Amino acid sequence: MRPHHNEAHGERHHGRRQRFFGHGELRLVILYLLGNNASHGYELIKEIENLTQGNYTPSAGVIYPTLDLLEEHEFISVSEEENGRKKIAITRLGQHWLAEHQAHLEQIQQRISARNIGYQLRKNPQMKRALENFKAVLDLRVNQGELSAAQLKQIIGIIDRAALDISQLD
Repeated sequence: MRPHHNEAHGERHHGRRQRFFGHGELRLVILYLLGNNASHGYELIKEIENLTQGNYTPSAGVIYPTLDLLEEHEFISVSEEENGRKKIAITRLGQHWLAEHQAHLEQIQQRISARNIGYQLRKNPQMKRALENFKAVLDLRVNQGELSAAQLKQIIGIIDRAALDISQLD
């Protein structure tokens, strides 16, 4: 058995190694951000960091090749400014491609939002402990013991009531 077998699968790896965006998704996010306002590479990096509440900061080594690809497809235009910086703007073709992939963009935004919520919850040590405890108890009761249909129904009821209680907090 290879020593790093689990690392190849990526998803459960610790820290920031997990890919934040799937194949082609960063292109959509960049076009979306450019659609809001023409920009520069550094500003795009900062906007993505803001969008993900600091959970992901793309490196220049990720951003600039993606911008090159978008330019090759004529989805963006890059023009030289007087100060030597390059101004990036979405083209009509880029806007059309973005519109065609709007549903996928919305899925990405929902996933980012869900991850941000989870990230905020896990930052608090007491919340992290409580969530780990909850998962451990559920794992013991549901996955490692024979549950009757009535017991399963009770557990689901408890979870639903807890969710309702949390949603009604002032």
